[in-house]
Amino acid sequence: MAKRKEATPSSPFPSHFNVSIVLCPNLLRQDHKLELNAPLVLASGKTRIFNVLVLADSFDVLHRELSVYSIPLRTKTLKSRQVQVLSPTLDQDLWIEEDEEEAADLEAETVGGETEDEEVGIVEAVVADLATVGDTAIEEEAAEEVVDAVDVVEDPSKSTSNSTLQRSAAFLTMTNSAPDQKVPAPAAKVTAAEDAYAKSLNQLDLSKLSINRQQPRFPPRPGYGRTGRPVTLWANYFEMMPSPKLVLHRYSLAISPEASGKKLQQIVRLLYTDDYFSTLKDDMVTDFKSNIISRIQLKSPRLVVRIKYRAENEDTPRDSATEYQVKIEDTGRFTVDTLIASLTSTSIDVNPDKLSAVQALNIILGHHGKASQEITNVGKNKSFSITGNGHANLGAGLIAMQGFYTSVRAATARILVNINVTNGAFYEPANLSTVMQKFQVSARNVYSLERFLKRIRVRVTHLPEKKNAAGQPVPRIKTIMALASKNDGQGSEHPPIVKAFAAGPRDVQFYFDPPPAASSSKAPESSSGGKKGKGGKGGAAPATGGRYITVYDFFKSHYPTIQLKSPELPVVNIGNRENPIYLPPEVCVITPGQASASKLSPEQTAEMIRFAVRKPSVNAKSIMIEGAKTMGINPQSNLALGKFGLAINPNLITVQGRVLTGPTLKYKGQKQDVSPANGQWNMANIKFFQPATMPIWSYWMMYDQNSRPPLDETQLEQHLMKAFQAELQKVGITIPPNSLTGGRVRAVTRPDCPEIDATIKGFGEYVRQTFKKVPLLFIILPRRDTDLYNRIKHAGDVKYGVHTVCVVASKFAKNGGEAQYFANVALKFNLKLGGFNQQIDPVKLGVISEGKTMVVGIDVTHPSPGSASNAPSIAGMVASVDKHLGQWPADLRIQEGRQEMVAALDDMLKTRLKLWVSRNKTYPENIMVYRDGVSEGQYDHVLDIEVPQLRKACEQVYPATDTAKGLPNLTVVVVGKRHHTRFYPVAEADADRSGNTKNGTIVDRGVTEAHNWDFFLQAHTALQGTARPAHYFIILDEIFTRRKLGGGQTAADVLEETTHNMCYLFGRATKSVSLCPPAYYADIVCERARCYMSGIFDQSTPSQSLISGSTGLPQVRQEDVRIHESLKDTMFYI
Repeated sequence: MAKRKEATPSSPFPSHFNVSIVLCPNLLRQDHKLELNAPLVLASGKTRIFNVLVLADSFDVLHRELSVYSIPLRTKTLKSRQVQVLSPTLDQDLWIEEDEEEAADLEAETVGGETEDEEVGIVEAVVADLATVGDTAIEEEAAEEVVDAVDVVEDPSKSTSNSTLQRSAAFLTMTNSAPDQKVPAPAAKVTAAEDAYAKSLNQLDLSKLSINRQQPRFPPRPGYGRTGRPVTLWANYFEMMPSPKLVLHRYSLAISPEASGKKLQQIVRLLYTDDYFSTLKDDMVTDFKSNIISRIQLKSPRLVVRIKYRAENEDTPRDSATEYQVKIEDTGRFTVDTLIASLTSTSIDVNPDKLSAVQALNIILGHHGKASQEITNVGKNKSFSITGNGHANLGAGLIAMQGFYTSVRAATARILVNINVTNGAFYEPANLSTVMQKFQVSARNVYSLERFLKRIRVRVTHLPEKKNAAGQPVPRIKTIMALASKNDGQGSEHPPIVKAFAAGPRDVQFYFDPPPAASSSKAPESSSGGKKGKGGKGGAAPATGGRYITVYDFFKSHYPTIQLKSPELPVVNIGNRENPIYLPPEVCVITPGQASASKLSPEQTAEMIRFAVRKPSVNAKSIMIEGAKTMGINPQSNLALGKFGLAINPNLITVQGRVLTGPTLKYKGQKQDVSPANGQWNMANIKFFQPATMPIWSYWMMYDQNSRPPLDETQLEQHLMKAFQAELQKVGITIPPNSLTGGRVRAVTRPDCPEIDATIKGFGEYVRQTFKKVPLLFIILPRRDTDLYNRIKHAGDVKYGVHTVCVVASKFAKNGGEAQYFANVALKFNLKLGGFNQQIDPVKLGVISEGKTMVVGIDVTHPSPGSASNAPSIAGMVASVDKHLGQWPADLRIQEGRQEMVAALDDMLKTRLKLWVSRNKTYPENIMVYRDGVSEGQYDHVLDIEVPQLRKACEQVYPATDTAKGLPNLTVVVVGKRHHTRFYPVAEADADRSGNTKNGTIVDRGVTEAHNWDFFLQAHTALQGTARPAHYFIILDEIFTRRKLGGGQTAADVLEETTHNMCYLFGRATKSVSLCPPAYYADIVCERARCYMSGIFDQSTPSQSLISGSTGLPQVRQEDVRIHESLKDTMFYI
């Protein structure tokens, strides 16, 4: 940029950029959407050029504005394109775009090459895991997860290119948070403390450690990584600065009789605001559940308070109100200066109060959102503004809401507050009849509707409005327990008469005994089945000629102004099964802010992803503005902070990171290695590193019985299948003559059609008996159909031992068959048949390349919303079979539902060791485990429960000579992907085309704690949304810290690089993936197991207990996930 004159104002552009201006001569404004026609580029600078879109009403205005800064201009015409961008004002949006030869191509690239195995078997499973707000809310990068689950073989220059004008400059946006537009360096005090700790470890004499001292359970950090190009990054953390004099007192709450949910919160609210502690509430905060944090010490360490329950806004308790006893007990005190001192100390001693102190700070910070009536909270850490604008319609009675996750974290030399954007599905706050109708449009059955509505809180509208002394309305809130059932009120004197499950108001009768004449002028409150008296609650009143009446007629006679316009809709039961109380949906309004725990449909998932995916810079802005307000991190919105002596820096912190260089890829017959671009590479004219040989195989085109086959049979046989075989041979797969036994074109009436099992079984038996080989069946589906896919996979993998690969007919035949799509399918063919697709330089795998290290991946999948009550958890284990890391056979076991620790880990590992020995003739000296799916609070459990099982398995199979040497050496790394840490680039050189940090970015400083060994690694390139790095935490290491290292490397460097390089060996994609392959494969095999047990994990049909009133549940059997003997040593799950 030209040097500006002294008299001119400071340029709005960063001085270190060469700037171009995209001028839009035809600028159309409508709701801030701008249409660009034939943009002109006004360029300056001699090196790299960046297009900056500046909003101006005309060329004259733009020229006048630019001349103030003495910017020399020249014009260059680009191709005519039309795009739309959202740019409200110049001050808020300054778009920086790289000006390349293809800069004129303003169309966003799409992700291609998906096959049905990914779409049905993986994508839905990944999204379903993210799309509920109960345990985990769907995050802004959900689509990134979905894209990661789909293999892509394409030109890297295209696959990484998003729309030019859609690119976000996170580095520019974030510098505006600092007044001088300079990026602050990472905190010097933190860097000094990190370096001091690393230095102290080198001088540590372990022999002098006392057994009486608090020693760390996990291996200490062996220094910090040094490899890679240094880079400074923003992190979504704010520094908390507590008063060093702050002392916190913690008190536990025990409430009896037991209460939960909203009722529990209200009891604590009554205790905190209106009753015993009303005069002390400025000195206290609570989690409205089981804890109070106080800055003053109470007079007694134990207190008992009795509280009569009353609803929100009620002045006095009702006569029948329950009295609760609250026991308050002192559980300890914490000084913040002690916490800070321990985080700064170079000692490896453990501060036993650290977790309790951090939890206390979390309660202080979270009190604001939990006390607010305008914020709804999900779990401990997620808050959503009910009145905010971040909503979107998902359809079928649900809306998406944007909220924020917050957590206080201990880090080296300081305390941090982590805030991240989160998104969740909530019930639409509308009339219940409207929501029911929207739900039923999606063609779900009434049993699904009951599960969808169960436990929803509604405000009833047919009764006169109630107000308290202050004139505030007191809403009448009820909870839906069920729909009407024939089993309702069976033990009562006059049980209701229900025509069928989920009957409407005309088909549900209850026994109505009118109240005494003295009070007959007042209408009964509800339609009660089974109890006598007014509103069904006057049990002691004598019978006065009661009779059965339908809910419809009851409301028609007692509430004539209310018209039940949809009598076909089911009535809801707001009582219980024993004493039902029925209401028509028209008189119920769903209260706002209720999170849905139901599984999203594919259509809802697509809408959620569209809502959730946002540019990194947009998320960063939301965190700093809306997030700070919602979560109350400033004293203006959160008075508790000031009262407790807490201050929070309003700017994001910066941290030191590094960008690791990815390995080159090796393929068969290639004279030169393939170099990835942005973590991706092209497989054109390349053969697999170790191609497989095709067994006897066949294809089967399925079609619906009442429709035509999706593809012309002649075209399929003469063109598509021949083209597909040619592509398989092109990538190196050997196809013996006559191995294709001919195709089948057969109708399928329904997913559970016997024809599916019969065909797969018959083909398998024919091939095995005739050719003594494992068969492969290529199945062409008429459409995406999860039920059909699940049935095929269970039959092939478990029952009959036939490899199956599924594609959708329309995609397989698109444009007469596309080489890219065929190549994607070939990736899976080769893996299933025992080949491996790519290799990297063995040096890049370190100790693994010596052939003495087995790498293991472990994951557990749990029941989801809609699963049967006896649904199990399923543990999956994959393991490498040699030093190449190309094949990862797996084992599966079912265990008790919701149990994260693997129960049969010893037996599972023994099967993997047996396979290793069969390939290598000896047991591995090292076992390196990547354990997925474990939360921070469960790290100790892995060490105490799972590691002993691993050792037990080894002791039982290893020769005594090996165990005497202490073999095998174990290293266990926990892999986390459900965390909320995000990083943003501060400079253009460190951003990829989506505005995210570049693939290979690694962070082990700044947001970590020196006393632990962990790091964040973003190995992939995010195609959309905000990139989420994987978090690796080492809980045991007997491999890396014991090896002699040279070249200035640390054990941290070796493990970080090994993990990063493995991400290039995910066989189902030609790109580096976000999760280390052993953990990724373990996740995939667990999802495959859900396919086998889909009838238990996804109950779309009524259970036996609902139909007959019995307690029968779907049977859970280990056999349902036991892989067929013919496939158990293969990658059947790909």
